[in-house]
Order: sequence, then structure tokens, then C-alpha cells
Amino acid sequence: MKSNVRQENFWVLTSKFLMRPYFLIKDYQREDIIPDLMAGLTIAVVMLPQAIAYALVAELPPQMGIYTAIVGSIIGGLWGSSALLISGPTNTSALLVLAVLLPIASPGSSDYILAASLLAVLVGVFQMTLGFARLGMLVSFVSDSVIVGFTAGAGVLIAVNQIKYLLELQIPTRNNVFYTFADIVAQISDAHLLSIILGLAVILLLIVLRWINSKMPATLIVLGLASLAVWAFQLDKRGLVLIAEIPRSLPPLATLPPVKLSTIGELSSGVLAIGSIGLVQTMAIAKVLSTQTRKRFDSNQEFVGQGLANIVSGLFSGYVVFGSFVRSAVNSQAGGRSAFSGVFAGILMMLLVLLLAPLIGFIPKAALAGVLIVIAIGMIDKKEILRIWRGAKSDLFIMAITFVSVLFLPLQFAVLLGILTSFAVYILRTSTPRIFPVLPSDSFEHLVYQPDKEPCPQMAVFDLHGDLYFGSTRFIEDRILDNMSKHPSQRYLLLRMNNVNQCDISGIHTLENIVRQYRQHGGDVLLINTQPNVIDFMVGTGFYQMLGEKNFIFDERQAISYAFYHLLDPVVCIYECERRVFYECQNLPKHIVHEKILPLPLQIPPNSIDFVLPRDLWNELHSKNPPLVIDVREPREYRRGHIPQAISQPLFGLISHPEKVPKDKPVVFVCRSGRRSGRAAYYFLHKCDYQNIRVLKGGMQAWDEEGLLNAVELFPSAEVTNG
Repeated sequence: MKSNVRQENFWVLTSKFLMRPYFLIKDYQREDIIPDLMAGLTIAVVMLPQAIAYALVAELPPQMGIYTAIVGSIIGGLWGSSALLISGPTNTSALLVLAVLLPIASPGSSDYILAASLLAVLVGVFQMTLGFARLGMLVSFVSDSVIVGFTAGAGVLIAVNQIKYLLELQIPTRNNVFYTFADIVAQISDAHLLSIILGLAVILLLIVLRWINSKMPATLIVLGLASLAVWAFQLDKRGLVLIAEIPRSLPPLATLPPVKLSTIGELSSGVLAIGSIGLVQTMAIAKVLSTQTRKRFDSNQEFVGQGLANIVSGLFSGYVVFGSFVRSAVNSQAGGRSAFSGVFAGILMMLLVLLLAPLIGFIPKAALAGVLIVIAIGMIDKKEILRIWRGAKSDLFIMAITFVSVLFLPLQFAVLLGILTSFAVYILRTSTPRIFPVLPSDSFEHLVYQPDKEPCPQMAVFDLHGDLYFGSTRFIEDRILDNMSKHPSQRYLLLRMNNVNQCDISGIHTLENIVRQYRQHGGDVLLINTQPNVIDFMVGTGFYQMLGEKNFIFDERQAISYAFYHLLDPVVCIYECERRVFYECQNLPKHIVHEKILPLPLQIPPNSIDFVLPRDLWNELHSKNPPLVIDVREPREYRRGHIPQAISQPLFGLISHPEKVPKDKPVVFVCRSGRRSGRAAYYFLHKCDYQNIRVLKGGMQAWDEEGLLNAVELFPSAEVTNG
């Protein structure tokens, strides 16, 4: 039954993802048509030269870039989640395609072109699978530093690779900056002067136009002027290389080869790298746009939209699609209001190609190289790099690893290395959570980290920030047990669980071991403010029962008060501790004999003292020769309730004047829980040669549990002395 429900939910979600265009059309507002059309026209004007340029980066025919732009913007807009995100070819996607396909086929060959389309389809299947599986949250585990480092490295790599077109040199395309530079230096004497002049002129003019007005279509203007110069002065006859003529047609259906397992194996690392970095980059852009528009987006829907855009792009002679920050920003600035601005951009670009296809063939490669060099340098986000440099060292490490890898490794492996480094840093952070001792502030209102203050000698209070899962348990256990070894007298542990949101079976095993360690030393563990879902897991695994319901407390002041009045040894508080750590300690009497600690043992060896049970003591008190009961608690504790006929002799006076304890009569020492009286009995038996001393087992707590505390009418009033 449950499996049927899961299958039904899966198909409901799947149909919801695929029905996205229906909901867009249903909710579309008429007043948005004109703004979206105007924004779409602006995007199309910007997108046309970019699409051609990015195809050049990927060593693909320029029409493939155009087909990718048309399909990506339309399909990505209809099936995506963000209102302003524009999908299509980008510098990053082009460079990744080049890196993945170089080892497989020769650039420009039919095999290379078909492999680019097949790669897009496989990337799309990978991305759609993640979306249908609702794994959109995975991108949260990849640091933004990966994108910053990759983009900066890609910018350098693109700029260096475009120098050969600027100089018009016949050198192979490489993914290694060092080898590319070496090839350029070796053939620099063969550089074409006219190409250099034209390329530098394009670079200079593009910079000036952007400086004058950043919103004008500077790329389209400079490429139009370069094409006009080629036509007017017939520069193509002087050795200037032009891009291939663009066919005047709609995106044709690609004839993909049969997919073989060997082909998938060759492309697998590239599919993983391109699919991952594409989603991370697209989600980063969508987040920025969501902040600006205050409209939420669905990461799983965006995964499906990007995947579908890649599949359709590959089927219609395009290559890999990414979200474009530049074109998305243009969409926002141009006043786009909905996802239909991207749809209109694709349709209008299709019309532009049908009208201007013959003119596009006049664009010189040197001019495109100049445009790409300017765009590539702009990819290096100096401001963000500086912020990371000044920020966390882990982010700087991730960025540096990714940047260097892009320059010197095959690009798909560089991307995966950056993502794996990001995951490694995340695992390192979560496996070493913040766990530190805390103490009350001076006002006793908060528990704070105060390493300069001495802790309570009997109880440690730790604050845990992080999840109790298999990766972090060893660190947490080592930290707590190390504190135990450094402070052996701290037999109790208060563990604040406010910031523990998850726990697995490894966390349960760790907590069980910690509890066992403390209980073996005569202490215990209290958990404060444990989250409800964590408690449910603890109940299911049996740990809740093992620790005990009373050890789960949901107020830290209440937890400290409970520990103080029911667990801690008052003799330590009164006679051995001058720190007065907690609020409850402030009114304790303070006794020090000759400025020395009282000679009472911290631990009592097994079988070194004799105990009497509460009911047996009750019977003895009813006999003809009742024992002398000495209550070693403080007078205020004695007045709250005591055993009939017991005399009050606080421990300070008892140890200071041992002669008050008779040697010729049976004596029973009594305290709250049995610890003070046990230590006193051990002292008299083994240091003062007493023979007939016993201890009430469990102290007054056990006496009360037996229902004997209120049975005072059978005995005369007891005498209270303070020694």
C-alpha cells in the first residue's frame, strides 16, 4: 500500500513539473505582454553576438550557438522556475564542452559536432533525474567559492585561447595555459598584422562604449562596425578570416548516432561535471534574481527546466545550456516581468537570424576574439575574490584549488575537484562541530563560554553546536572524555542540545558510551533542550529509556537547580569549593579549617563501609537499643525534614570535633543521598579507628521514598546542635 502511495506521489510531482507551461499561461497577466516583449527584444540583440562568440569558444559552428540560444531561452523559460532567468550558451558551458570533447574528436569534425549535441542530451537527462528525485537541495552543499574560482580560471583560459584568433595563428586548442602560451610564443612571428589591429580596435572600442553607457548593446555595435569594415574595404581578401556563413533556417533536428555504452563511459565524467556546475551556477543566478524580485523559486523545478532545455537543445542541433548571468541581468534592467520575456527573446532572435543570416558571415574571427577577451576578463570577479580573500580560509582554499585546477587540469576534472573540495570542507566542518564548556554569566542569566574561569569541580556543562551523526561522533566523544580525564572530580555532565537538529545511530552509540563512562564514575548525564525530532529518534532506539525520563530537562536553569539539589555533593560545595559557579551556590555556608581542605576522600573504595537500609533502620529505632543517628547535613537541610531522634551535626563540626561521636555505641551517619555520610564514615573508620559506624543507604532521599519521612509522631523531638 505504501509503495503504491509513493508511486502515486512521484507521478503527481512529475506531472506537476512537466505541466509548468500550463500554469505560466494560466497565471499570465495581459499588462505584462508589452514589458516582456521589449525586454525580449533587448535580450535577443545582446544574445545574438554572444551566441556566435561562445560557439567559437567551443570550436563549434556559429549556428550551433544560435540554435542553443533560441532553444535554451524558450524551453528554459517555459519549464524553469525563475521569472527572470535566461538560459542558453555561456562562456562557461562552451569552455566545458570544449574540454570534454577535445580528447574524443577533432574540433570542427562531424563527430565533434554530433558529440556536442549528444553531450547536451546526456547532461539534460542527468539534470532532469535530479529534479524528479527532488534533489535540488544538493546545490546547497557546493560552496559559492567553487563558482568564483572556476569562473575566474575560465576567464583566464578563454582569454588565452582567444589570442590565437586575435593573432590568426594555427595552433591547437588546449586546456592548459602553460602549453597554450608556449605555442603562442613559438609561432608569434607568424602573427597576422591586420587581424591584430582589428582585434585591438574592437577591444578598445568595446571598453569605451561600455564606459560611456553600460546599457547599450556594445557587442552588437562593434561587431556590426567590424563587419561593415570587412564589406567596405574587402578585408577578407587581405587574409582576414571570417566566420562561416549562417544558414537561414530554424533549428534543425540533429541526427544523433546510436548511443553506445563506451560513448557514455567516455562522456560520463564530463556529463557529471557539466551537469553539476551548470546547476550550481544557474541556482546561484536564480538566488540573486529571487532576492531582487522577492519571488521564490523552486530548485527542483529549475533542475527539470534546465534538463529539458539541454535535451531539446541537443536534439535540435545545439549544445549545452546554462543560466546566463549577463542576459538575466539585461532582462531585469530592461523591465522583464515574467518567464515569457525569455520565451519572446528566443522567438525574436529566431526572426533576427532569418533576416540577418547573410550579414553575420561578414564578422571576422579576430573581432569575435576581441569581444571574447573583454568578456573573459570581465568574468574575473575581483570584488568577490577580494571578499573571499578577507573571509574564511576554507573558502579561500576552495577558490584557489578550483582556480589553479582550471588552468592546468582537464576542465571537467577541475570542476569535479572543486566540488569535491567543497564537499570535503563541508564534511570537515560538520565532523568537527563546536562543542565547548559554558558557565553562567556574572548576572547568572546566560550560559557563556568563559575559558578564563574555573569550572564547577563536580559538574561540566557543555554546549553542542552541530549534528550528532557518524562523521562528528568521534570528535564529540573525544572532546567530552578528554574533559573527564582533565577534571576527574566532575562526575556529572549537562549537555545543551539546543543546536542539535539531527542524530543517527552512531550518535546514539556515542551518547550511550558517554553515559556509561559517567555512571561508572558514580555520576550521570543530563540533556537540556533536546529537539523533539531527536527525542523521537532516541525513544525509537531505546536511548531515552536507558538515560531515563528525568534526565531530559527543557530549561537550563531548572537543570542546574535539579543537579544542585539532587546530584551534587554539598560537602564539596561547602568545604572544598570556593568558586561558587552557579546561582544556587551563592548562599552556601563556607567552612575552611586552618585554610586547608578538609581531609575527606573523593572516592570511597568498594566494601570499605557498612550500609543500613531505611526500613531496617526504622525497625532498629523501634528496638530496645536504638543506634545513635547523626545527620551530617547543614542545619537548613535538617530543618526541612529529618529522621526522628536524629541529632544534627554538620560535617564541619563533626570533622573538627570527632570526640562528639561515641565509640561505645552503634552510630548511623545520615545525609541527603549517602555521599557525605559515606565519606564521613570512611574518615572515622579508617582515620580515627572507629568500629561501629554505618551509613543510611540512599540517604534521606531513600528514607522519603519509603514513606518514612512524615512518621515523626512515634518519637520524641530530636535535639539540634551545630557543633
